[in-house]
Amino acid sequence: MWGGRTGALLRVSGLWPAGVLGRRPLSCNAASLAGRNSPQCWNCGGPGGPMREHGFFCPQCRALQPPDPTRDYFSLMDWYGRPFRETRGGERDVRGSGARRNRAFRVDTAKLQTRYQELQRLVHPDFFSQRSQTEKDFSEKHSTLVNDAYKTLLAPLSRGLYLLKLHGLEIPEGTDDEMDRQFLMEIMEINEKLAEAQSEAAMKEIESIVRAKQKELTDNVSRAFEQDDLEKAKEMLTKMRYFSNIEEKIKLKKIPL
Repeated sequence: MWGGRTGALLRVSGLWPAGVLGRRPLSCNAASLAGRNSPQCWNCGGPGGPMREHGFFCPQCRALQPPDPTRDYFSLMDWYGRPFRETRGGERDVRGSGARRNRAFRVDTAKLQTRYQELQRLVHPDFFSQRSQTEKDFSEKHSTLVNDAYKTLLAPLSRGLYLLKLHGLEIPEGTDDEMDRQFLMEIMEINEKLAEAQSEAAMKEIESIVRAKQKELTDNVSRAFEQDDLEKAKEMLTKMRYFSNIEEKIKLKKIPL
């Protein structure tokens, strides 16, 4: 149950939706209603539909609602209208208008982590052990979505690939033919150095090179998205994926046999 010290903490921090403890009993036909694409609460039939006003609970009976399939990861983590996007200079950290208002490659990862923790305190299955099976199922789905959203948006490469996907673009496997020869030669040389590296100093040198390349490419991807140059973003993300593969090889080589 949500009670005792946990309940007090959530009430003080503003994470406990008002009236959760005073909810009506869950209806027996919850399971059949949960899967419908209905604008009404599955439990009490109240107006507003799932995820109304970015909330997870029905404002009438406080029953946990099913995940909204129309929400992308950016919208999900932009919880209750508090953006996690990074701002620079005199830019205001406010919500815009339209479907793309909260989609941006540049994010504040510290805010993103805070948002992740806040959301998990709302929907994690541990807090629904005494609830109906319907709400337990919804909790599992919400928690999984929040985990997936956090992991995807945290890393620049996965964030960029996801943002491209939202724009209808994907980078297929086996894109070597589309890369310039000079870049492929650079990747080949780094791979050869990694294969030949026998000392810690040699490994650190390769790591430093790859880290610098990824930083440069990340900055280029950010500029490309800011300028709505999706083809340029796609090109830079493709290169980032090559260096990401090298990073994985470095990690594997560090593991003692």
